[in-house]
Amino acid sequence: MVEIERKFLVKNEDFKAEFYQKNRITQGFLNTDPLRTVRIRIKDETAFLTVKGKNNEAGLSRFEWEKEIDKTEAEALLKLCEPGMIDKARFLVKSASHIFEVDEFYGENEGLIVAEVELASETENFEKPKWLGQEVTGDPKYYNSQLSKNPYKSW
Repeated sequence: MVEIERKFLVKNEDFKAEFYQKNRITQGFLNTDPLRTVRIRIKDETAFLTVKGKNNEAGLSRFEWEKEIDKTEAEALLKLCEPGMIDKARFLVKSASHIFEVDEFYGENEGLIVAEVELASETENFEKPKWLGQEVTGDPKYYNSQLSKNPYKSW
């Protein structure tokens, strides 16, 4: 239940020539407290309730619990969320032995593209694709919970 990941900006759209899966995601937050965020997510026709804890000092790992829920229930819960929804497409891209989740944001966060890679340990090495840019791991302004309150277009 501990998630270890690193997050990067994406320099260009070259990843679109490499992806093997794409999903549309809508999500809102019932709670955006940095100590515990509670998220409702609809990914195509599947829905999830997710609770995330506070990041460690390096910003690389944190507690994460996720449960699939009924899509109709998720749609009702989205109406209770704090203001600011996240709308994005997620592209899955395989790079060597890792899978990068590349999120292209829409709406108030249009123009922002970030990539995350989950790791087995905080010191695990991985191959960086050419389209990967500056690392933003641990920078709160790139957390979806913060993008819902302070969108990219307002920076």
